[in-house]
Amino acid sequence: MDTKVVQAGLNELLDTLKDGQKGYAEALTDVEDADLKQIFKKYAAQRSEYLTELQDEMHKLNLHPNQESESSITGTIHRAFINLKGLITSKDRHSILAECERGEDYAKGAYEKARKIEGLPGNLSTLIAKQAAGIKQGHDEIRDLRDAAKK
Repeated sequence: MDTKVVQAGLNELLDTLKDGQKGYAEALTDVEDADLKQIFKKYAAQRSEYLTELQDEMHKLNLHPNQESESSITGTIHRAFINLKGLITSKDRHSILAECERGEDYAKGAYEKARKIEGLPGNLSTLIAKQAAGIKQGHDEIRDLRDAAKK
């Protein structure tokens, strides 16, 4: 296992999770639809749980999760949630959900990339696969809600 490569790849995934958690947490305070509030709350909590699980596994393997980074300021998911904040003020459900799905697409891609990290220990590989399935499920739920919101 190339420790630096694994550590860098996992820290990138942590940043993606931080962006998603922060984005959903901010969005749920601004959106008015009760069902969207619940969904955003659920996915903010999911990302927080995934962060903790991943950081715990990294600590066990002495891989030192990046503690300084609050989120990936340049990350696509961060921009998606900034755009989401503006859309919430317009109250356009379809647009809000489309922007959420864009963030979910980025998260899915981050997990696909993480699953390809060379030399990933088995327990981390299993954890990432489990979390990737949850991310995909979230993506699909957001996509289906977006499609249902089309006029």
